Amino acid sequence: MKKNIAIIMGGYSSEYKISLKSGSVVFETLDRNLYTPFAIHIFNEKWIYVNENNEEFPVDKNDFSITLNSEKITFDCVFNAIHGSPGEDGYMQAYFKLLNIPQTSCSMYQAALTFNKRDLLATLKPYGIKTAESYYINLGDTINEDAIVKKVGLPCFVKANKAGSSFGVSKVYKKEELKTAIENSFKEDNEIIIEQFLDGTEVSVGVISYKGETTVLPITEIVSENDFFDYQAKYEGKSQEITPARISEDYKTKVETVAKKIYEVLGMTGFSRSEFIFKNDDPYLLEVNTVPGLTKESILPQQAAAAGISMTDLFSNAIEEAMNN
Repeated sequence: MKKNIAIIMGGYSSEYKISLKSGSVVFETLDRNLYTPFAIHIFNEKWIYVNENNEEFPVDKNDFSITLNSEKITFDCVFNAIHGSPGEDGYMQAYFKLLNIPQTSCSMYQAALTFNKRDLLATLKPYGIKTAESYYINLGDTINEDAIVKKVGLPCFVKANKAGSSFGVSKVYKKEELKTAIENSFKEDNEIIIEQFLDGTEVSVGVISYKGETTVLPITEIVSENDFFDYQAKYEGKSQEITPARISEDYKTKVETVAKKIYEVLGMTGFSRSEFIFKNDDPYLLEVNTVPGLTKESILPQQAAAAGISMTDLFSNAIEEAMNN
């Protein structure tokens, strides 16, 4: 009996266009012998099923069902392809938990925690996970540029605390640039994290639950043509993503160990992609993504391919793991 799979995509954040691409790739790739996929677009103003003729049908939020030709359709599992809110910050995870519908990403608490950079770093610090020096500002706080520079130095990164895909991120070289960068970040979030600049090799490490085992995928080295791994570098080809990374065996072992430890300490399930920069021969954690990009060009599918895992297998495994948990 084929399973009905709802692929949720879109979302409420600046990342919705990327999410629609990820969701479309999942829709096209799923094994039709095992699954009947449904493209579900989640937006602030509407939740809809979109068929292959681009016709829209409303989703009943009471039980997450749709009605087609007078027939009510429910779902055996939800494939979460929403980057940012509400798919990566815990809201959709909590909703599906209440409805008792399996979904492919981590649980509500893990999603909320990893989406909040400052809370994530604070949680991991006692476990010996190294991170950049940071300074926090909430909307309405007095901004003390001297205190910021004293704590994190220059250059530094000003980031929206809860946003992805490098939205609301600026690299600041002069104290006078801080105010504009902070205003830019506040467009994305009401909390900001300002981090020390780490100058070193940047790598991305995918960790997934694969056939019941925590599996570290081949590491990707990030070489951005821009000043840092910003939106253009991520999505418009302004970077080299080299898998496997050109790092020593010692670096490889260190960062694999740390990435796996983070996944297990947090009690993660599903996909994750952690970003690190090497400083003084040690990996420093930048962030953890729990709904990483899933297009053919995205880092996690590249890593899976390097491990001999096809996209069809990667997505099928995510569904089976969710339904077996």
